[in-house]
Amino acid sequence: MNESQFKFDLIATERNARAGLFHTPHGDLQTPVFAPVGTQATVKSLTPAQLTDTGASLVLSNTYHLYLRPGADLVAEMGGLHEFMRWPQPMLTDSGGFQVFSLSDTRKVDEEGVTFKSHIDGSMHRFTPESSIKVQEKLGADIIMAFDECATPRDRAYNERALVRTHNWLKRCASAKSRTDQALFGIVQGGVFADLRSQSAAFVSSLDLPGTAIGGLSVGETKAEMHAMLDVLHPLLPAHKPRYLMGVGSPEDLVNGVMRGVDIFDCVLPTRLARHQSAFTPTGRINLMNATFARDPRPIDDTCQCYACRNFTRAYIRHLVVAKEMLASTLISIHNVSFLIALMKRIRQSILAGNFEPFAVEFLHAYKTGNKQEKS
Repeated sequence: MNESQFKFDLIATERNARAGLFHTPHGDLQTPVFAPVGTQATVKSLTPAQLTDTGASLVLSNTYHLYLRPGADLVAEMGGLHEFMRWPQPMLTDSGGFQVFSLSDTRKVDEEGVTFKSHIDGSMHRFTPESSIKVQEKLGADIIMAFDECATPRDRAYNERALVRTHNWLKRCASAKSRTDQALFGIVQGGVFADLRSQSAAFVSSLDLPGTAIGGLSVGETKAEMHAMLDVLHPLLPAHKPRYLMGVGSPEDLVNGVMRGVDIFDCVLPTRLARHQSAFTPTGRINLMNATFARDPRPIDDTCQCYACRNFTRAYIRHLVVAKEMLASTLISIHNVSFLIALMKRIRQSILAGNFEPFAVEFLHAYKTGNKQEKS
């Protein structure tokens, strides 16, 4: 598949919400779509078969982590990420930029790139736009990200400097890219500043890449600030290209993101919450450690058709949690990922049917952010 064949078909819209189809070498993605995160070439606690059973169609893996361990050369030797982790459907890798800036205690940024210390063993490493692309080409995901600088959201002066570097690095990434079976997305940055976001959207769009990512959100700003930046970007980004909001994945954020024109999302949240005994329900999150579930015969969510909800009670899963059995994390992860995948399918169906707005209003009214103490 040539890069020009990474085509995005916009099938339906309702106000700013979009339903589309993005063609990739490993299959078509029905958008809007949520991608579970497989940081280390695995979605934590789930086998590929279990992940497939949730309905997931896209998985994200992390360039920074795989570069450090086991190494991009080894992954390439094993046939690339799809073969290495036995995931046959589309994959996306980030550039490593966010992790370089968030995980490394010691880093030095210059116009050429970033020197950073490994969080694993303290060894020093260097990422440039060219090396990030080289690593991602060895990993072999369908969608790859430009190397960017993720600035703290409210520091105006820093965001101005970082934006210049991000744009220069994007040009270098585009020049360095050699594989035609991978789609490079540029990343729009600019913190919570509408004029910087507008400048970045114009620059990234001018390069005519297969898609656009939106970075630097959900990194400490308020929900209102995030929504404002998405509202600024919607009319400025090419309508015929997919938009990917990086690192966002709570149920309410998915609905609000689609409402503002986003097509692709990813987040570690569903499996991270599962490891802390927290599960999604249509009316908010519940903590299955709570004693109120000790004799609860219901599934986590009686509207859910996932493996966990079809087969097990809250009482059983709470027992696993209390007993510190690893199956607890697996079952809650299956449910949480399934919940988000099912939510995205319902969102898509509502857009196609022309009733997304009432669906969104009803969902957001019912869903309560944060843990919820349910009674039997």
